[in-house]
This record gives sequence, C-alpha cells and structure tokens, in this order.
Amino acid sequence: MNIIYLLIEFVDELTFGVGEIALPFIRDDLHLTYTQIGLLLSLPGILAAFIEPFIGILGDVWKRRALIIAGGILFTISLFMTSVSYSFLFLLASFILFFPASGAFVSLSQAALMDSDTTRREQNMARWTFAGSLGLLTGPLLLGLFVYFGLGWRGTFAALASLSTLCLLAALRYVPPDPVSAPSFPSLGVVFEGFRAAFLALKRVEVWRWLLLLEFADLMMDVLFSYLALYFVDVARVTEIQAGVAVTVWLAMGLITDFLFIPLIDRQKDSIRFMRITALLELFAFAVFLLVPGFVFKLILVIGVNLFNTGWYPILQGRLYSSLPGQSASVMALGSVTAPLARFFPFLIGFLADQFSLQTAMWILLLGPVALLIGLPRRQTPLLPGEGQG
Repeated sequence: MNIIYLLIEFVDELTFGVGEIALPFIRDDLHLTYTQIGLLLSLPGILAAFIEPFIGILGDVWKRRALIIAGGILFTISLFMTSVSYSFLFLLASFILFFPASGAFVSLSQAALMDSDTTRREQNMARWTFAGSLGLLTGPLLLGLFVYFGLGWRGTFAALASLSTLCLLAALRYVPPDPVSAPSFPSLGVVFEGFRAAFLALKRVEVWRWLLLLEFADLMMDVLFSYLALYFVDVARVTEIQAGVAVTVWLAMGLITDFLFIPLIDRQKDSIRFMRITALLELFAFAVFLLVPGFVFKLILVIGVNLFNTGWYPILQGRLYSSLPGQSASVMALGSVTAPLARFFPFLIGFLADQFSLQTAMWILLLGPVALLIGLPRRQTPLLPGEGQG
C-alpha cells in the first residue's frame, strides 16, 4: 500500500513544521543565540551525511523494510528526547539522532514509492510533496492548539512522538516484506559493490547537476522556511502570533499549489523550461520581499515566493531518480555527498545574523534561483518515462 509511504512523509513534515514554527519558543525557553540555532539546523545534517550513505546502500542490497522500521523506532525516540530537552546540548543530541533516523524511515520510504511505479516517478513525487505540504501546514496548527491549552512546544513534541508510534505500527503492517532471498546481513563485499556502483554514478555530469540543483533549490524552500518565523519576529518586528500567521499562509499556499501541481505535471511538455521561468520570477519576488517594509506587504510577497517554487522538488528529485535506474535507495547515499554544503547554509545564515543582522544574512538565499538559472539545461530535455502521461 503506497499510502503508508505518504503517511510517513506526512508525519516527517508535520514534525518539521512544528519544529520550525517552535523555534522562537525554543529560543526563548533555552536562551539560544543565532549561532546555536544555526548549529541546530546544520550540524545534525552534516553528521548524518556520514551515516546516511551506509543506510542508502543497505537499502539497495539488504532488507529495506527492516531499515525503515528501525529508522521509525529511532525517529520516535528522538521526538521524545526533544520534548524533554532542557539544555542546548541535549536538544542538539536529539536533533543529531533525528536526522539519520529520518533518513532510514522517510528517505527509504520515498525510494520504495519510486520503485512501486518506475514510469510515473515525477507524478508520485508530486503526490509525496503534497503529503509533505499537508504535514507542514498541520504543524503550526497543532503547535498553536497545544500552546493555547498551555502544553507548549514540549507537549507538542510529546504528541508527535505518540503519532510517530502509531505510524510505526502501521508501517509494521503495511510496508511490504523484504524478498525471501535477502541475506541475514550482507557481506562487506556486497556493501562495497553497492558503494562502488553508487559512486560510479558521480562520474556523470547529469547526476551532479540534479544533486547540486536540489540543494540550491532548497534554499528557497526548507532553509527559508527554517528562518521565516524568526525573520518576521526579529526583522519585520511583528508579534509571534503574526509570524505564525505568515508561516501558516506560506504553508497553506504550498499545500494548494502542490495539490494543483499533481495534474499539471502530466500536461508539462518541458518541465525544465517551466523551472527556468519560475526561477527568474522567484529571484525578483524574494529580492522585493527583503526590501519592502511592513507586515502586509511582506505577507503578500511571501505568497509569491512560495508560488514560484512550486514543482521544483518533485521535478528535480524525479530527474535524479530517473538518472539512476535500479539504484533508488542509493539516491540517499549520493545525496550525502552534497548534504554538507547544503547543511552549511543554515549555519552560515545564523553566524552572519549574529555578526551583522538577519536581514543581511537572508540575501544568501538568492543563490537558490540563481543556481537554477545557471545550472538547468539550456536546451529542451527529453521526456522522462511517464512524463506527460495522463
């Protein structure tokens, strides 16, 4: 049942949505600096980049279901740890556990979804993205509900741990079993061959193209979202409630556009041309967003920023999977090659915000649309398997 993979993505993005909106509350509760926030958003991902390649390779050569379940267990434990964190170091430890756990639980579920129908990868990625957007939108609503009843961000993370437990139980029942022929544990030779096959792909320009563009595109998606609430509070000088409204509007817009993109992608004759146009529009929209004063104007512009990055992730990720036929889980390993670069950006923004200002640091995010305009193929690319089909 493919629905279980979408449920896992929903819970993961629900957690992400809660975590990013809760940052002002966590910052005030634990008295964190911008640099510490940058470390929370960067260091766990950098460390996970050294662990996730092994998880990805094992997902191709060993028992993928077993890895998904094990990741789900650690995913749940990390959420519980976050709920009881009373210091920066303990919170950092919970984040460090969360990242590789999410890699096994969520990224391998994505690979399994991609393998379920190799002719409709971009279409399934659009559905995956919609499930994530639904989780992201639900996150602030869940946090707001718990704050209203006095349970705060800690109670919210405790509820997420409970929800993750239910999702884990569903995965135990509905994730398809591993092949009977799968060994109890692969030999070092098998693992080595898996790494060799995966990293041989790095000799291909196309693989590097999609890996790097995914990371740069994320600057205008997850990285921007990570700082959005803090930006509205510290730069736009609005209340935390108004910042929550702005982020909720961002997420609602994302949910609507991701849903509408599911049928739209079937009618795209050239998805790369679509991305080049939207990248140019994104470049101008975000620059104006940073320059104009006032909550209302920034709120209107952030809607445009969200609108113009619609479809970036499913198109780029779908292209990456299609460039690696038969190595779906190895996408996770190859993604770890560029992950340290991507994870460095949130720390850099936090560091520069402490040295100068958050307003100044946010200009770095413009590297996202600029990279797409430079790196996307100039000529029309051939249709991928399943692209343009109804």
